[in-house]
Amino acid sequence: MNNSKIIDILIVEDNPQDAELTIRALKKRNLANRLAMVEDGAQALDFIFARGEYAQRDTSHSPKVVLLDLKLPKVNGLEVLREIKSNPQSDSIPVVVVTSSAEDPDIITAYELGANSYVVKPVDFDQFSEAMSNLGMYWLLLNQPPI
Repeated sequence: MNNSKIIDILIVEDNPQDAELTIRALKKRNLANRLAMVEDGAQALDFIFARGEYAQRDTSHSPKVVLLDLKLPKVNGLEVLREIKSNPQSDSIPVVVVTSSAEDPDIITAYELGANSYVVKPVDFDQFSEAMSNLGMYWLLLNQPPI
């Protein structure tokens, strides 16, 4: 991936199967042309803040949406969310938590930290695909971000 190109969707997911299903669902609706995927929370923060291997990324083009899993290696998803939403450089980036956790404490904490949406991953393949496709359609085509 060219780290300097414009990215519409940043997928932060450590499960390769879930990441592949998400990408396939977005491709089905032609929404996967400008996406990046990272596998842990540290990579996500490096991408957002143009550090480490992403130091050359142009931060004037933030992702239109971050699809964030909670249970991540290195830095957990709630900490990633906290850092994104507490930094003026990134606080306006919509973050959609996409996780298998339907636990109230995770949901409450995610919203308290500034999550824009919280989606529990459906177990069924077709439902998961439809949910990811709908998320992409909403955040890329319907949502109007601040200019």
